Amino acid sequence: MIKNLVIAAISIITVVGCSQDSATQAAPAGAQQPPPTVSVLEVKRQQVENTVTLPGRVSPLRQSQVRPQVEGVITERLFEEGAYVEKGQQLYQIDDSRYAAQLASAKADVKSAEANRKTLVARAERYKDLLKKNAVSQQDYDDAVAQAEQADAQISVAKAAVELAQVDLDFTKVYAPISGQISRSYETVGALVTANQAQQLATITQLDPIYVDMQQSGKGVLTLRRAMQKNGTLPVQLVLDDMTGESYEHTGELKFSEVTVDETTGAVALRAEFPNPDSLLMPGMFTKARVSISNTPELLVPQRAATRQPDSSLIVMVVNAQNKVEPRTITISGSFQDKYIVTSGVSAGDIVIVAGYQKVKPGAQVNTKPWQAGSPQG
Repeated sequence: MIKNLVIAAISIITVVGCSQDSATQAAPAGAQQPPPTVSVLEVKRQQVENTVTLPGRVSPLRQSQVRPQVEGVITERLFEEGAYVEKGQQLYQIDDSRYAAQLASAKADVKSAEANRKTLVARAERYKDLLKKNAVSQQDYDDAVAQAEQADAQISVAKAAVELAQVDLDFTKVYAPISGQISRSYETVGALVTANQAQQLATITQLDPIYVDMQQSGKGVLTLRRAMQKNGTLPVQLVLDDMTGESYEHTGELKFSEVTVDETTGAVALRAEFPNPDSLLMPGMFTKARVSISNTPELLVPQRAATRQPDSSLIVMVVNAQNKVEPRTITISGSFQDKYIVTSGVSAGDIVIVAGYQKVKPGAQVNTKPWQAGSPQG
């Protein structure tokens, strides 16, 4: 029994001694820990788009209400409701029988006036010869000349009546004043229409191109006006649906800014023009417009790479050429997405620590690896 205990004790001492020898060999005295690894990003200039989002409402480029110019009963409707009509296309026919008769009567009055003129002119010529022979008085001759001249005036009046009758007859044919999409017909065949009625026959709307009207505060519009003065026009994108964020496929241009500020709202009216070949945009539609004010290259640093100091300054950790850490105080002019726009403190080509700067100190030696957005370490 005693012999077995002695053998076990010797075995334990041997195992412990071997473990100590192995540990001594694995970690020799004076060995240093390897430099920590940090995730870094090279600072580069990137395009930064400065935009402003404004509510807007679609309005037509042109819109015309088709109205009757004469009184009468509609005998024909010559268009399909909702279709595209061309300028000068006939839309309605109003009963023209009365106006055709008035035109014929006016033409007859012209012929009558011309015949009367011939008689009076001939009479004035005869009186002229008789006056030389003292067969008629000067008064009789003067009256004959005046009557001949009055006949000329009657002919002019009769011809004017012909022109007016022709205009009224032409107005029985109602034409499209502009090209565009036509609405439903507000009057049916057989309806009596008048020249002064309040109800239009139809409405024609030109949809391509189309306008989007917006409002911007008087203070905010100064930036837009400066950009317009510099560039002439500004590109505009539309968001059609707030739920899905669907964007309109065509880019528009901001072309107009009102020159006065509305005293009631303190806002300025803006207008952008968009191509609308598929008639997707309709007048009255509400939308959001993103106006691109500028698009310039800027130095960008991820916001997560900077720490805010008690004095409100921002500091980033930079890895120098010797792979050592340097603190830099940066100045920013704003933010873009999840990055700061840096104006001083770092330069293009500097290596900034994005992840892992919490475990290093200024002057420390580090190993680096590229930082990638969305990676586990960042």
